[in-house]
Amino acid sequence: MEAAKPSLTIAPRRSRVAEWLNLGRIDGVMLGAAVGLVAFSVFTLASSTRDEVAGEPLYFIERQALYAVMGIALMLAISRIDYTRLRDVRATLYAVMVGSIAVVLIGGTAVRGSRRWIDLPLFQFQPSELAKVLLCVSLAALVFETVRRPFGLGKTLRLLGLGLVPAALAFLQPDLGTGIVLAAVAVTILFVAGIPWQHFAAIGAAAALIAGGAYGVGSAVGVDFLRGYQEDRLTAFLHPSDDPGDASYQVNQALIAVGSGEEAGRGSDATQTELLFLPERHTDFIFAVIGERFGFLGAAFVVFLYSVLFWRVLRVMKVSTSFYGTLIAGGVLAMLAFQAIVNLGMNLGVMPVTGVSLPLISYGGSSVLATFLALGLLQAIHVQARR
Repeated sequence: MEAAKPSLTIAPRRSRVAEWLNLGRIDGVMLGAAVGLVAFSVFTLASSTRDEVAGEPLYFIERQALYAVMGIALMLAISRIDYTRLRDVRATLYAVMVGSIAVVLIGGTAVRGSRRWIDLPLFQFQPSELAKVLLCVSLAALVFETVRRPFGLGKTLRLLGLGLVPAALAFLQPDLGTGIVLAAVAVTILFVAGIPWQHFAAIGAAAALIAGGAYGVGSAVGVDFLRGYQEDRLTAFLHPSDDPGDASYQVNQALIAVGSGEEAGRGSDATQTELLFLPERHTDFIFAVIGERFGFLGAAFVVFLYSVLFWRVLRVMKVSTSFYGTLIAGGVLAMLAFQAIVNLGMNLGVMPVTGVSLPLISYGGSSVLATFLALGLLQAIHVQARR
């Protein structure tokens, strides 16, 4: 009787492309949440901006889709780098960040009284969006090199000062929203680094006293630290019915849009969007568009995707094999979560209108690419931990 031949099991070889892209090591859940958010953005823009640009119904849709594809490719490419080497160029990255924001103040394009953009051949570049990511990388490196040795309040002040320089430059543009985001990133990185709470308490008390004194002196001599429209936008949400045709117009229209969506949305009968009552439908108030068109279910789906994304960022902080990676992830979490919370809050009328975009949902090439760049750094941290 002929002996049975042994069976051979051939393990499938992983695609070289998949191997090059680290698809076996990247965080697939994070990738899925990010892709889901940007896909929902394109879908929302497709249903609400066809009449925004005369003669070009696909203007925002095509560009946002292109930014999404470029961003995903950028994220996958960044996931392959050894992020720890960025510590060696921390000073250069910090200088590039500060210099790019300063260039905008000198020769940037002015839109509605603010200088935030640099005109490039294909699109307008907003350096402050890239600055958010560069701040995470450079300040985390500076903090990493410092906290390994004992230090006191003086070093905490110097680190916080370095973190607030780009925020101050953003305020001067004036870009109040970005300045607040940069400040939040700086404070979060110091917090994750384990800076004693007594330092934060002392700095906060001193800052409150200085700000209160400066405001009092400024008011006495006729100096306004905030422009009139900025004060109106910051306080309008507290009394939206006082000036519905001017300062409170945006808040009121957003509330009407969100409220009229009810459970499942109004679809093509979304009058606030269709009749162009809702301002900044593709950027600051795109969540109100989602609430009106897709109702509570659509809005809840977006919040769910953000929850998944933030959960995976927290997981990256936990699994990171380098304290430097933990600091970067903490900064990115602050950058994304703060923007999302503030934007959702101003769309729901519980926070002031500060011009903060909704990550991966609001239209904008600089914002989408910067967000995917930050996610690419998180993927690089995750890949190195998996190795």
